Amino acid sequence: MITRTLFGLALTAMSFGVFAETCQLDMQVQDAMVYDKTSLEISLAKCDKVTVNLKHTGKLPKTAMGHNWVLTTTADQAAAAADGIGAGADNHYIKPGDARVLAFTPLIGGGESTSVTFDTKGLKAGGDYTYYCSFPGHSFMMKGKFVVKP
Repeated sequence: MITRTLFGLALTAMSFGVFAETCQLDMQVQDAMVYDKTSLEISLAKCDKVTVNLKHTGKLPKTAMGHNWVLTTTADQAAAAADGIGAGADNHYIKPGDARVLAFTPLIGGGESTSVTFDTKGLKAGGDYTYYCSFPGHSFMMKGKFVVKP
């Protein structure tokens, strides 16, 4: 009887996200303008935080072929990317304080890795999100869908 009750409590807790955890997403980039994945997916029921790990497997320095990972709504992506160019490399081509940017990693070059961990509370299941690289000229080709499931 006690085992059945504990099992029932555990199932109830899982359905309410009590056991939500940090979810890990791994991506790679190289000396070209392409991510190794064109979409990433998370579940709000399973993830209260998300960590995106980005690894640059190329050889070029970040001044020549730097990459990062930036998350915005799809509607905000083009404008946030354009405004980021003016912010310069010291700001990772992200306009300081830009509320449209939901999360981002620092800019990295060949042989480097970085990550960002962010809270999922501000994300909506079924929302329209895009991730992209903010290095000048990259965001037009180097982007993907960030799918948020319930």
